[in-house]
Amino acid sequence: MVVVDDGSGPEYASVFGSCRATVLAHEKNLGKGAALKTGMAHAAAQHPGCGVVTADADGQHDPDDILRVASRLERERNCLVLGARQFDGDVPARSRIGNRVAGLLVRALVGQRLEDTQTGLRGVPERLLIDLLAVRSNGYEFELDMLAAAKHLSVRIVEEPIRTIYEPGNTKSHFHPFRDSMRIGFVLMRFSLLSLATAAVDNSIFILGLHAGLVPATAQIAARAASVLFNYPLARRAVFFSRQPHPATFSRFLILVATSGFLSYHLLGWLHQELGWSLIVSKMAAESGLFLVNFLVQRDFIFRRRPQKTES
Repeated sequence: MVVVDDGSGPEYASVFGSCRATVLAHEKNLGKGAALKTGMAHAAAQHPGCGVVTADADGQHDPDDILRVASRLERERNCLVLGARQFDGDVPARSRIGNRVAGLLVRALVGQRLEDTQTGLRGVPERLLIDLLAVRSNGYEFELDMLAAAKHLSVRIVEEPIRTIYEPGNTKSHFHPFRDSMRIGFVLMRFSLLSLATAAVDNSIFILGLHAGLVPATAQIAARAASVLFNYPLARRAVFFSRQPHPATFSRFLILVATSGFLSYHLLGWLHQELGWSLIVSKMAAESGLFLVNFLVQRDFIFRRRPQKTES
């Protein structure tokens, strides 16, 4: 057992001193994600080849549930096991609402409905640990990044039902609904923000090409080439956490770019000729219409590691 003291201060030294566990300490509070990574790094170094079970220290996880999640991880060593609370009965409104909102957003991110996206009780397989240590987030958003990383590494996510335990008022929880939901929302917005930045590059080159006298098709090709150089490295590492070799991902990415560009060009032409829209407006409308398709293809086919047949 490993306990992480995330900068609690000297007044709590006696509490950690009484723990019958390995205690790792941060001099100052670095965030939940940082604490989890500290514990995971220690476990990976001291017990190579093993997975870990993470549990919050706010009294919300029954020891029997922790053991049950550990047992599930032992049976399904290649899966990320989430201890899923049921959220029935007397549950604080901020926890109930926060989990429902996060659940809808996470479903778009990982393509899977999950009952409890914010649970701190998780069984993390060994094959996922090293990749999680490279994730940059250090706050509550780290747990969402964990789900995204599992998705794109083809680590199956399963849920193990656990009890829902809250103290009156949920006073021990350090989750701040507005602040931390904004952080979680920013994780989900990364693809959107990258897409907007890419669109700015793409449209700028397209407009410059038209002003330089290029025909729309040539301007479109030049714009798409520039956007590929801008978008690919950021999407690969900052959004989808891909560590696959470039030949595996870049070739698929180029196929998507070519297909998307072909569809965008013909849709642009139809909007311009049939509806009389300007070329610039037509291009922006065409790209916006293909936004969701591009996201889903990148999420499920380009930056997702192919699952191995031997995995359980």
